[in-house]
Parts: sequence; C-alpha cells; structure tokens
Amino acid sequence: MGEMTNDAKTVSLLNDLITLDYDAVSAYQAAIDRLSDGTDKAQLGRFMEDHRRHITDLTPLVVEHGGKPVTQADFKEILTKGKVVIGGLMGDKVILEAMKSNEETTNKKYENATRESGIAMRVRTVLERNLNDERRHRAWIEQRLASMSRPADTTSRASR
Repeated sequence: MGEMTNDAKTVSLLNDLITLDYDAVSAYQAAIDRLSDGTDKAQLGRFMEDHRRHITDLTPLVVEHGGKPVTQADFKEILTKGKVVIGGLMGDKVILEAMKSNEETTNKKYENATRESGIAMRVRTVLERNLNDERRHRAWIEQRLASMSRPADTTSRASR
C-alpha cells in the first residue's frame, strides 16, 4: 500500500479534529445543562461556540484538499459526554474536572496536528488559532477549579 498523499493526510487530520470538536460541543452542552453556576455556564457557552467555529473553519479546508468533511461526532462522544454526565451527579466541580480532562485531550490533539509536516501554511494557521483557543479553555478551567479548591479568604479576620 502506498504512502498517503499530503492531501489525503491533511483531510484525515482535519476530519479527526472536526470529529473531536463535535465531541467537544456535545460535552460542553452536557456540562452547561448540568452546571448550577450561571457564570460558569456562560463561560462554557463561549467555549462551545469556539468549538463550533473550529468546525466551521476546518470544514472548507477538508473540501479544498479533496475530501468529504465529517458532519457529526463519533463514538468517542459517548466517552467525553459521559464524563460530564457522571460528573453532573456529583456537582459543578466534578463537571469542570471532566471538562478539564476533555480539554487536555483536545489540546494534545491540536498540539500534535500543528507539528505535522507537510501541512499547508493556511491550514497550519487555522490549527494554531484553534490550539490557542484550546489552551485558553484549559487555562480558564484550571483557574476556576483552583478557585473552587481554595479555603475561604481569612485576611479580613487576620487584620483585626
């Protein structure tokens, strides 16, 4: 069997990322449906829109490289969404921990994609922009989780 052409390699890579973003949209919706904190819901809604934009931005690139873009999540959606659904039984912190795990996977996949050789500069630019979104998502979730773990502020009592 011959080696994949750059176009075939690019199409496969992009379709994997589109599928990943569909999975992420599903997981974010599950998280938003289960969170109790309105501010967290709003932030995750913005992140979900980033993932929808990723799908919108990657889809025409698949076509430009002669491929047929995927149009839905795959079986992994059950895994990514499932973490959130189970977390919903235990509260907001566990939901956010599940989303952090999902974002770590997404970050890793986008990081690997940006390192691929033979990717056209136009494609690489979109991948790097999406990776920056993923890093921002993960950083916010990590910061939010850290704030949930901190004990109540005691400085006002100590200064009396």
